[in-house]
Amino acid sequence: MKFILGKKVGMSQVFVEGEKETKVVPVTVVEADSCYVTQMKSKDTDGYEAVQVAFEESKRVTKPMAGHLKSVGKFFKFLREFRTDAEPSKLNAGEKVEVSIFEPGDKVKVTGISKAKGYQGAMKRHGFRGGPASHGQKHSNRRVGSIGATYPERVIKGKRMAGRMGADQVTQVGLEIVRVDKEKNLLLIKGCVPGNNGSLLKIVSE
Repeated sequence: MKFILGKKVGMSQVFVEGEKETKVVPVTVVEADSCYVTQMKSKDTDGYEAVQVAFEESKRVTKPMAGHLKSVGKFFKFLREFRTDAEPSKLNAGEKVEVSIFEPGDKVKVTGISKAKGYQGAMKRHGFRGGPASHGQKHSNRRVGSIGATYPERVIKGKRMAGRMGADQVTQVGLEIVRVDKEKNLLLIKGCVPGNNGSLLKIVSE
């Protein structure tokens, strides 16, 4: 199992040589520098197998966090865990995780926080088709419509209505590593991934 934490830089495109012609492939550039193992969790002490990884160096942390990161000797903004119940990890605390563990052609799944879209109506948020555009309709083409019932005399929990949209944890599967830049610590992943530029991403091999 391969895994790493990275930061979304943005989208670009690369030229890939095919059997018959050169193709232009859209890619997302992910920077995966300063990624260190901070703790190894085991079934004996924690009840499950996992590797805790830190990413993006920071100048200040709380005193408990400073003690926790003593083995690495650096401070970090983010801590995330990767479950390794299927196969034990060979990493050790304080070891750096490099982008070189991945190779072009590897299939990965990427987890991130999707872009926030603010308060949206039901048509954009849930894909409602809206009301008819004729037969007496006026200023109500995009309204939700009836939200209640004869019984019970209330709005049932979970009713799809207008509200805050986006800023949810999203995992995209079936993505492919196109290139690995070991010198600049960059991963080029085919297609788009969740999140804004500069957001944190979890990358795990499938």
